[in-house]
Amino acid sequence: MREQPPYLRVADLLKQRIADREWSPGDRLPSRTQLAAECGGVGENVIRRAQELLISQGVLEGRAGSGTYVAEPRERMRMLRASGGEQVGAKWSPFGTDPAAIGPEGTWESSTVAKVPASADIAARLQIAKGDLCVRTRYECLVDGKPVQLVTSWESYSLTMGTLVVLPEGGPHAGRGVVGRMADIGITVDRAVEQVEPGRASAEEATLLGVQRSALVTRIQRTYYSDDGRPVETADIVLPAASGVVVYEVSVRP
Repeated sequence: MREQPPYLRVADLLKQRIADREWSPGDRLPSRTQLAAECGGVGENVIRRAQELLISQGVLEGRAGSGTYVAEPRERMRMLRASGGEQVGAKWSPFGTDPAAIGPEGTWESSTVAKVPASADIAARLQIAKGDLCVRTRYECLVDGKPVQLVTSWESYSLTMGTLVVLPEGGPHAGRGVVGRMADIGITVDRAVEQVEPGRASAEEATLLGVQRSALVTRIQRTYYSDDGRPVETADIVLPAASGVVVYEVSVRP
């Protein structure tokens, strides 16, 4: 068997000390120098990586300019991504494909700006030219009034201009989700592609989510496609690793 990486061994040691009530929620951990000596003389970089892992798991929390503390126990939010995806007529939520799992305390705020020039990245994802106009909608998802997830969506303005669905959260079809809104203008969305990657919170994201700058986050890049293969919407979803976990449910046919 391959030997366990030092930072994982240290993380296990720290978790055990917390489980043994050597430190309680709210307690400040010793300095990295002291912990390095107590954990067999490992390097401070090993301690840092172990602490970052435990912060991402919600065991510890970092406070800028103060240190690292034992976090209050809390249940991580489950963001369910089902293989069935969003359905026409189904209740829509930016939290994922199972809004009921969030409960009534889950709400969101949104803001839309029309005619935003597409960056090179967004243009490539929507298969349009750089600078072509888009409709951009930003969602701030809240649980118990606290931000837990950010979603930024882009749609090609040429696709929906002049229709009643041009504004995702405005007009008679507001809040129906991409699949339902596109169906209203005769476009059938039949698949979505999601790319999941770990990352670090930017300064803006950290401020909006109430986490430290460079805190670990899960990033999902999602793109919806019509049945003729055209991208109709693309979005960036950001979820703090310490407060939420992404769960994929995949249907299996016998």
